[in-house]
Amino acid sequence: MNTKRAVFFMLLSACAFTGMNGLLKYLSGYSSYQVVFFRALGSLFFTFGFLWSKGIPMLGTHRKLLVLRGVVGSISMLLYFTALHYMPLGSAVALRYIAPIWAAVFAIFILKEKIKWVQWLFFILAFMGVVVLKGVDRSIPTIGLALILMSAVFSGLVYITIRKIGSREHPVVIVNYFMIIALMFGGSMSIFNWKTPVGTDWLLLLSLGVFGYFGQLFMTKALQWGETNVIAPLKYVEVLMAVMVGVGFFGEAYSIWSFVGMAMIIGGLLLNIWYKQRLLKKTKH
Repeated sequence: MNTKRAVFFMLLSACAFTGMNGLLKYLSGYSSYQVVFFRALGSLFFTFGFLWSKGIPMLGTHRKLLVLRGVVGSISMLLYFTALHYMPLGSAVALRYIAPIWAAVFAIFILKEKIKWVQWLFFILAFMGVVVLKGVDRSIPTIGLALILMSAVFSGLVYITIRKIGSREHPVVIVNYFMIIALMFGGSMSIFNWKTPVGTDWLLLLSLGVFGYFGQLFMTKALQWGETNVIAPLKYVEVLMAVMVGVGFFGEAYSIWSFVGMAMIIGGLLLNIWYKQRLLKKTKH
């Protein structure tokens, strides 16, 4: 374990994802389908290159699950990108982070896992944060909230699908399938709604995939180098960074209740991480 190195990589990951989210907001003049297409195209340069250089078979062995992960991931991505057209950046990032709650619910039925009653209290706290954020923050329209919550639902399904795949496939093979399906999905859906990028927009659109790829890479490295209960909470620094970008670059305004709602969401999720790690330590002793 190397905690300092892990913290460094997790903060780099948060910076990379914040950069991607900021670009998404800036490029809102393009359709969500087209943005999904370029997000995937930018990442495929790295995933194909990595798999080819390492001689790793790109097709994998659990192809149905890999395709399923790609499909639900692409839908989640599309819904999230669309939601950014309707709501502040910080609020969107915070609301999407309730995905682990949906993953826990799906795990009950699909993976036959059990959830402790204390964890349900933490989940309720997070959902109350959603209520506070929507009920008080008038900058979040109902359509934006619906889109971001549906994105979180599909993101929860992504977690479950990856859990089903387990360590039987290389992580980059999983990401590569996701990007290929997102590329085909976004590309085909934007044929009749295509807006040809001009000037630096080409670079910015392709940069989405670069930021997304390195965000995932740095997060993986951080979790490999440090303890989950210490490193995972740092991921939520991304919410603070997103708020700063929203205020500084897009002139977004947040009320005190917006921050209360975000704190409730993040607090509930952090308490759940802490509790799960506590249970894990007990089982090891």
